[in-house]
Parts: sequence; C-alpha cells; structure tokens
Amino acid sequence: MGRPVRRAAMTSAPIDHTQAVQERYGAAARTQERCLCTPVGFDPARLAVLPAEVIERDYGCGDPTRWVRPADVVLDLGSGSGKNAFICAQVVGPEGRVIGLDRNPEMLALARWAAPLVADKIGYANVEFRRAAIEQLDRDLDGELLLPDGSVDVVLSNCVLNLVQPEARARLLQEIRRVLRPGGRVAISDIVSDRPVPLDLQQDPDLWSGCISGAWQEEAFLADFRALGLEGVRYVDRSDAPWQVVDGIEFRAVTLVGERPGGGAAPASCCS
Repeated sequence: MGRPVRRAAMTSAPIDHTQAVQERYGAAARTQERCLCTPVGFDPARLAVLPAEVIERDYGCGDPTRWVRPADVVLDLGSGSGKNAFICAQVVGPEGRVIGLDRNPEMLALARWAAPLVADKIGYANVEFRRAAIEQLDRDLDGELLLPDGSVDVVLSNCVLNLVQPEARARLLQEIRRVLRPGGRVAISDIVSDRPVPLDLQQDPDLWSGCISGAWQEEAFLADFRALGLEGVRYVDRSDAPWQVVDGIEFRAVTLVGERPGGGAAPASCCS
C-alpha cells in the first residue's frame, strides 16, 4: 500500500499552479529531489551515454520511450532534464528526430548542456529542446513557430500532464491531437487517482507540484483520450499498489497508449 501523505496548511487564495511547478522543478534541476514522482527502471544500455546529472534530475513515473520506433519524429512534452528525449534519440536513430518541450529555464539549460555530449557519444545530433508551454504547440514561448498540423509520429510524456493547469487541459488534449500524423501514436506515463481529487487538495501547492493532486481520475483519463478520436486507447502499464494515498484517495502510475486513425500503421508496440 502506498504511504499516506501529509497535506500542507491551506490558504483561501487560489494557487498559481504554473508558478508552483516552476519553483519546484527549478530547484529540482539544481539538486536531486527524490520524492518527485516515482522511480522507474530504464534500459541500462540507453542510459550509459547520458551524463549523470541528466539521470539524477529526471522525474517520472513510467517508461513511454518503449513505444517509440526507428525513424519516428517524437515530441516529448515536459522534457525536463532530457533523459527520455535522449533515450528516444537512440531508438529513432539518425533518420528520426526528437523535440523536447519544457518551460522551466533550469531544466532546459541542463538538457541543452547535455545534448552535444550525448550526440558525440551516439554519433549524430537529432534532438532539440524548445521553451514552450505544452498546451500551446503552434508557437514556443519565444514566439517562434513550433509544430504544424500532423507533423509528429508519437507524442510522449512522463508524469507531466498532471502539472498543467485545469483550465488549460482541454487545449492540451486538442493540441496533442492536432500535431499527430494519421497513424501517429501517444504514449503517456502519468499519475491517476481512483476517484476525483477535490478542490481543496488541488489548491495544495506541494501536492500539485509533487504530481499528486493534479491527477486525472483513472477512467476519465482514458475517456478524454478516446474523445479525441484516438483508437486502441488503453493502459499498457498500471501499478497494482498505489504510489501515494492522500485523504483516502489512491494515486498510482499508469502508461496510456492510443493511435490516431488513418495511417494504416500497425498498433503501437514496444520497440526497444
């Protein structure tokens, strides 16, 4: 059973979810924070080329990179230290491309610092990191054009969608659908809850930035991706025991996959 979590004292003023996330992940880019999300094992051969700082400052709850294929164009939402993006770079090979998006300056600096080091070790450079809000994929936060319609083979994310402000989530989902090519896939690792999270928990900045109180309810997460018209939406990974328990609500890690119809591609499968 997951360990119970103690809540912070509540205030009457609504919190700024974005600011809470920025502050916590900015600090986590400088110093490893072990309580963010839940650790997951990755292929040691893929990790061997990564700087230790990238591995130590990665915070996730699954391995969506297992659903990437050679030559894919990959979009990594909330790329953080760059670990998932650099793993994907090795899977897609020199004919593929990986775009990592993050709005946190400290995390972006870490990923950009590591990019040429990784490229030197694998023999090619196919990763770029852009400063962007993941719910706005047409332009980055510097005002530059980002992703046109139908330009991505796979959208992945690792414990990040639950950090997006509630009022921006409808746009986030529509943007994911927009940038996917026909036959394109999603592979989303995240934290879900066994029942809806009440507003008072959502107003706790520590629980929100800790990947807890922003969780989608488990069945609603599936339903929202199915509502985009994606096919084969399902959980390919789901932890049996809850990761955390707060006020009797169970929070656990899942990985969701699905496919945009129309491409004639085979169903998403593990390719690592």
